[in-house]
Amino acid sequence: MAQKMLQQVMTKPGEITFREIDIPKPTADQVLVKIKRIGVCGSDIHVYHGTHPYTSYPVTQGHEVSGQIVEVGEYVKDLSVGQRVTIEPQVFCGRCYPCLHGKYNLCEKLKVMGFQTTGTASEYFAVDASKVTPLPEGMTYNEGAMLEPLSVTIHAAKRFPDVKDAKCVVLGCGPIGILLIQSLKAFGAEKVLATDVSDTRLALAKEMGADVAVNTMNKDFGETLLEVFGEDKADVMYDCAGNDITMNQAIQNARKGSTIILVAVFGKMANVDLAKLNDSELDLNTSMMYRHEDYVDAIRFVNEGKIQLKPLMSKHFAFQDYLEAYQYIDANRESTMKVIVDVDPEDE
Repeated sequence: MAQKMLQQVMTKPGEITFREIDIPKPTADQVLVKIKRIGVCGSDIHVYHGTHPYTSYPVTQGHEVSGQIVEVGEYVKDLSVGQRVTIEPQVFCGRCYPCLHGKYNLCEKLKVMGFQTTGTASEYFAVDASKVTPLPEGMTYNEGAMLEPLSVTIHAAKRFPDVKDAKCVVLGCGPIGILLIQSLKAFGAEKVLATDVSDTRLALAKEMGADVAVNTMNKDFGETLLEVFGEDKADVMYDCAGNDITMNQAIQNARKGSTIILVAVFGKMANVDLAKLNDSELDLNTSMMYRHEDYVDAIRFVNEGKIQLKPLMSKHFAFQDYLEAYQYIDANRESTMKVIVDVDPEDE
């Protein structure tokens, strides 16, 4: 008889149950991972509230993850039982134009574990070996679960090709914003200005490497730009807040001919000043997830001590307290950065 495991299922917005199912058997090209940690991200919260535009119910969540390999398929040669790993959660076709040109993060049929296909929120997870990245010696499971959001910001940083010695602005100091600040600094940015409307988040942004952190509820953004960077202003602005206010702040105040990169996901149709964008010949660029090379850079920067993950870990919850994790985030939005679900709390 097959051994059983627990799997999380969000049956509808605001409702989470657990079901007992068979532990999956990995195919020849797969490994079986004992899941250790799962991070909760903003997109998960959208699913929890029923506002994610590309997710239907029921759905098993979990895409920021770390674990340990407990079984390998017969064709898997470069991974072994006992290895600590993370899982890259993109499921792509490999045949469309973006896939064939190295941009599988933009696959025409892209599915992401935990949203359009089964996520990792279970005690064990069978996954293609090609989606598994080993963690280096000394990296904790907690840090391993944060490589996914860090890779988002590594990819975003590289969307501006001249980050080294650049003058940068990060609008929005949630987890992604603060990881992006560190990523820009790791790539050699000269100066980073961070903005938000929360003094708590701004204090952490400063601690994590922002040269200047300003509350735009209290101080005009345009004036701040001039004070921090002078008349030439910034080379690039990253919108990690994703709302009309921050995007219009960027468009209205950017140096003509400079670049704005949208990192955040807009929750609704945008209402922004495209006439001004056009008049200033601004490059409005975007950033979508990551590719494997971004994970490689993320691991390298954490290993080199250039990026700190532990200060962003706000609270841990047991696996069967998944719903409480969401409730905690809702009740502590300003002070919460990264909440982690401990599927197997025995190991660090």
